[in-house]
Amino acid sequence: MIKHEIGEGTLIEGIGLEGDAHAGFMHRQVSLISMEDIRTMMAKLPNLVPGSFAENLTTEGFDLGQLKIGDRLKVGETLLEVSQIGKECHSHCEVFKQTGECIMPKKGIFTKVIKGGKVRSGDTIEFA
Repeated sequence: MIKHEIGEGTLIEGIGLEGDAHAGFMHRQVSLISMEDIRTMMAKLPNLVPGSFAENLTTEGFDLGQLKIGDRLKVGETLLEVSQIGKECHSHCEVFKQTGECIMPKKGIFTKVIKGGKVRSGDTIEFA
């Protein structure tokens, strides 16, 4: 399911993004993917947009590939903890069907919300 830019949202401790269909889903409460990785896939499938991978937060200028499970990130008012790296694509998403690959199994990052609060477009992301 493609998600659309909302500009600002509330992350709820132990739950995820307020109003998100996947909120409360075990340890995969908030998903992140980098704009750089989305652009790589856009070169193969130009109609992709941020949100095409159903990510909650799209980052830019922060190397998500350096993260390990247990790392903590400060994003806006919130504190997130990396809980999973990658997500198996069981039924092969539309991106995979059209390009023969998907970045989620290697590039998608999932986190738990340790401290809730507001997140906004343009917020910095840093190690906590």
